[in-house]
Amino acid sequence: MRRTTLAAVMAAAALALVGAGCGSDDDNSTSTSASTGAAATSTPATTAETTEASGSQIASNPDNGSTSITVGSKNFTEQKILGEIYAQALEAAGYNVKTALNLGDEKTALKALNDGQIDAYPEYTGTALLSFFNVPTDKLEGVDSQEAYEQVKTDFAKQGIDALPPTPFTDSNEVAVSKETAEKLGLKTISDLKGKSQDLTLYGTPECRQRKDCLLGLEQTYGLKFKKFVPVDPALRHEVLEKGQADVSIVFTTDPQIKRDQEVLLQDDKHIFPPYNSTFLVKQDFIDKAGPDLQKTVELVNQGLTAPAIQELIARVDLDKQTPDAVAKQYLQESGYIS
Repeated sequence: MRRTTLAAVMAAAALALVGAGCGSDDDNSTSTSASTGAAATSTPATTAETTEASGSQIASNPDNGSTSITVGSKNFTEQKILGEIYAQALEAAGYNVKTALNLGDEKTALKALNDGQIDAYPEYTGTALLSFFNVPTDKLEGVDSQEAYEQVKTDFAKQGIDALPPTPFTDSNEVAVSKETAEKLGLKTISDLKGKSQDLTLYGTPECRQRKDCLLGLEQTYGLKFKKFVPVDPALRHEVLEKGQADVSIVFTTDPQIKRDQEVLLQDDKHIFPPYNSTFLVKQDFIDKAGPDLQKTVELVNQGLTAPAIQELIARVDLDKQTPDAVAKQYLQESGYIS
């Protein structure tokens, strides 16, 4: 059983940032170069290790007990973990919290928010821009994480939804192939699939058919035509590659299986994947009712959600077979947000 303390992961991330600030000219963007893995490498650690708190402890406010909040999430591991982190953090702040996790795709989750089935859920800036606001991919080239967030916040505000400040990590869709396929076909960029895709089978989540950052974008922007597209449960996107059922699979950059299986991420040379920082969406009338502790708590627990940290949390669920609620509690405890 692999287990790494989040304090160690975040300390490593901090050292990496210091190194970058000292003159490193490496570009660590997850979508700018072909890669054999995006997940952090973990080393075994004993549970007896002490961890230094990375943030202030959440203060419980009895006045929040009169406010009930239902936190939702979409239907894949990272979302379930994020939903649990926010739910447990808000409960620690004194709110009466319920969860409705595993709702489905982004449109299902947003509908649940608008219909009042949930009060909040985590969404990605890039997903919102492409799926909700129909921004053309060519208009997003060169847009950084802050610009993407500000545009999303502005557009959601028109719908009475507040997009709270985003997480440090960004989780992009990526086009993955096995190391063997990459070497056999000479694949480094998505454009390298031109003239070859007609013989390849692409797997992706069911909503991939209609998304500009998935099958639709590969067809319209890259001009690719695949032999077959097969919808697959998000949990099986790497398994189908490993078993040879898929030649190409749409994955997330935070997936720990990328490193484990030595998958190759093809460079998005025509830029159909914008920044995907996670932002907690809350109906404006609800956040007014909930008071300042809601946003304060979300912003506090977001601080430790770096790319290495979220990769480690996902690995604990997908590889170590722990539950999202247990892993969320570990994150909050090991980061010093709850005792």
